[in-house]
Amino acid sequence: MIRALYTAATGMMAQETNLDNVANNLANSSTTGFRSRRVQFEDLIYQTLMMPGGAASQQTTQVAGLQVGLGTRTAASEVLQLQGDFSQTGNPLDLTIQGAGFFQVLLPDGQTAYTRAGSFQTDAQGNLVTADGNPVQPSVSIPSGATSITVAQDGTISVTLPGQTAAQQIGSLQLALFNNPGGLNSTGSNLFLATTASGDPVVGTPGGSEGLGSIQQGMLEQSNVSVVTEFVQMIVAQRSYEANSRVVNSADQMLQDINQLGR
Repeated sequence: MIRALYTAATGMMAQETNLDNVANNLANSSTTGFRSRRVQFEDLIYQTLMMPGGAASQQTTQVAGLQVGLGTRTAASEVLQLQGDFSQTGNPLDLTIQGAGFFQVLLPDGQTAYTRAGSFQTDAQGNLVTADGNPVQPSVSIPSGATSITVAQDGTISVTLPGQTAAQQIGSLQLALFNNPGGLNSTGSNLFLATTASGDPVVGTPGGSEGLGSIQQGMLEQSNVSVVTEFVQMIVAQRSYEANSRVVNSADQMLQDINQLGR
C-alpha cells in the first residue's frame, strides 16, 4: 500500500503539469504566432520481483515475470508546429509565413531569436522592429514619408516615395529553418532561441529551395491552439487526477484496516 501511495502521487503531479500546460495554451489562444505545446509522459522504473525470462526450474523459464511499476513523470512538452489560421489586417507591416520558417530578430545581448509573429513596426529611425523594439534581421530601414510599402512573397521589400511613380527596392527579408523546431527554447515574447537539440538554422530566401515558406503581406498568423482539443485535454487531466486521488484514498483505507487488526 505504501508503494501505491507514492505511485498514485506521481500520477497526480504529472497531471498537475499537464493542466498547467493546458492553461498556458488556452491563455495564448489569441497570441499571434503562438505554438501550442503537448505534454508527453513516460513510465518510471519498475521494481522487479521476478525477472522475465528467468529460470523457473532447470528446464523452464519465466514466461512473463513479475514487475511492479512505480508511476509516471512528464518527460517533455512538445512544441506543435502546425500552421495557425491567417487573419487579414490590411497593415502593410503585418507579415505572415505560409509554410515553414521563422523570422529572425536581433536581441539586445547580440543573440539572434526566432519568431512566427510578424506584427512588425518601425522605430524612430525607420528600422523594422518587433513590438519590443528588437530589429528584424537582416536589418531593413523604411524611408521617411514612404507612401506605400510592398513585401513580395520572396521577402523583397519595395517602397514608393513622394513624387515618384516607380517603386524602389530597399532590402529583403530572410527566413530561418531548423531540422528540429521542437528543440527550440521558448523565452517568451513570441521568441525562440536555437539550442543543440534544434540544430543550427538554415537561412535562406522565402519560398526558396530550402523548403522555406513564402511571405504574405497584410496578414497575421494566429496561434495554432485548438480550444476544443484543450478543453478535452483538461477534462482528461482532471479525471486522471481524480482517479489517482482515489487510489490514494483506497491505499489509505487499506492501511487503516491493517492498523486496526491488532485491536
